[in-house]
Amino acid sequence: MTKYQLEIYTRPTCSDCQDLKKFLESHRIPHKQYDLVKQPAKEKDLIKIAGNRIVPGLVFSQVSLLGLRRKSKSMIGFERNKDEIKKLLNIG
Repeated sequence: MTKYQLEIYTRPTCSDCQDLKKFLESHRIPHKQYDLVKQPAKEKDLIKIAGNRIVPGLVFSQVSLLGLRRKSKSMIGFERNKDEIKKLLNIG
């Protein structure tokens, strides 16, 4: 079980986004997904977090004992960050 909650920001035309979603599904990783075409207001959140509009955007949050979430790590891109993503999600 992962110690993080995961949120992803994607677009349907992004092949790296589609690969990320397949990867998460194949490993049964729970996550919250924001499709920026269907939820354009979420693009402002992505820019605030990552400093740009590049997708896929990933945000790993930890939950405190009181149930509060805090941002602990964010990154852009799946393939180039795949090893780090596996490490954060405890996938061998």
